[in-house]
Amino acid sequence: MDLLRTVLDEEGRQCSPSLAEGLKNFLIDIDGTIGEDIANEEPWRMGDAEFYPDALEMINKWHAQGHIITFFSSRTEEHREVTEDWLDKCGFLYHGVLLEKPRGGNYHWIDNHHVRATQFNTRFTELISKTRVVEVFDDDD
Repeated sequence: MDLLRTVLDEEGRQCSPSLAEGLKNFLIDIDGTIGEDIANEEPWRMGDAEFYPDALEMINKWHAQGHIITFFSSRTEEHREVTEDWLDKCGFLYHGVLLEKPRGGNYHWIDNHHVRATQFNTRFTELISKTRVVEVFDDDD
């Protein structure tokens, strides 16, 4: 199954592709989200960190459903090997790991693709739809 669909603009020029209908690109933080929160300043703790069983179950379920799982972390490249070894040892199924995310939180993601944000708050469960206040660009001219 091809995961990406070709997208053309109104003049027939190729644009960035989009995922096939129904698939999601999950970008999931590591520290404090799928396992215990460990600062980069204490890398010796990363290899034996506790993971959250509900995170493992839900993420592997999403993977089995065909969604793309990418872990996105503020860990640095020097932590790549211990990070990937830990993910594998814990049993997480994933497609990639992106490191060097800016530290400090308060992320505001701006993109030309549709973006959904879900703040982790204690446990992984099924995702549900709720209406919340979001910031958007003012398009009133």
